[in-house]
Amino acid sequence: MVARDYDSTEPTRRSPHISDVPQVWRALTAIDSALVRLVGKLEVTGTFPDELRGRPVLVAANHIGMFDPFVLIAACRALGVAPRFMLTAGLLDAPVLGRLLRASGHIRVDRGKSNVAEAFGRATNALRDARVPLLVYPEGRISREPGLWPERGKTGLARMALHGDVPVITISQWGAHEAMYWGTPTVRGWQDLKPLVTSFAKALAGQRRFRVHFGEPVDLGDLSADRVGDAMRAHTRIMRAITANLVPLRAAEPDTPRFHDPTRPTDSHSPWRPES
Repeated sequence: MVARDYDSTEPTRRSPHISDVPQVWRALTAIDSALVRLVGKLEVTGTFPDELRGRPVLVAANHIGMFDPFVLIAACRALGVAPRFMLTAGLLDAPVLGRLLRASGHIRVDRGKSNVAEAFGRATNALRDARVPLLVYPEGRISREPGLWPERGKTGLARMALHGDVPVITISQWGAHEAMYWGTPTVRGWQDLKPLVTSFAKALAGQRRFRVHFGEPVDLGDLSADRVGDAMRAHTRIMRAITANLVPLRAAEPDTPRFHDPTRPTDSHSPWRPES
């Protein structure tokens, strides 16, 4: 499929349900698209099915870098979609940004097992009446696999899909990892921020290429929320779909990324990594 380039800050197609998105989130996604355009060239393949617009939908994406949420938002906006995210308490409690994100309708996820279970319930309930997609990273963190292939991930998204009988769309992406270093787990001062700032400045000067592919809905019709093992089966299908669509996006880098990020740990293993 030929990639479509999106150099405009205006979405190429507006969903008839875009009016259901809070105005503050629409404004933030417009700013986001302008930022992504400043950093690099966005190429989008695939589409968001018309029959799923205005319905509850889960969108599962691979997580490759600090900048990739910005790229995903811009790619979704290019197709006339404005997804919500499951965000950590740290972001939602921030003085200014947190207020804007809360007004945008994103779902809170706090750390700790009891809080995660509560967030799962909130997300499942919110999905029942949702008219915009919920975008989730099944991996839960930026991949620490040496080749930047998807990590094993967790079954939370799969369980939400089965419990709510909600369709799943996958997004595979490549290139956003070149826009900003991984950095450090905890920011204590300028020295921790410096790698992020300097790497982002280099990206601005070099113009990166961001490739995003929207896959077909994942077939989970034969699986059930009440059957033992089906959540893992659903998760496996989702992760394999993400990986399969990632392969052509990084055809020139089938083993390891050309871009070297000295700050990103590489202590993980991907069970989905294609055999060479």
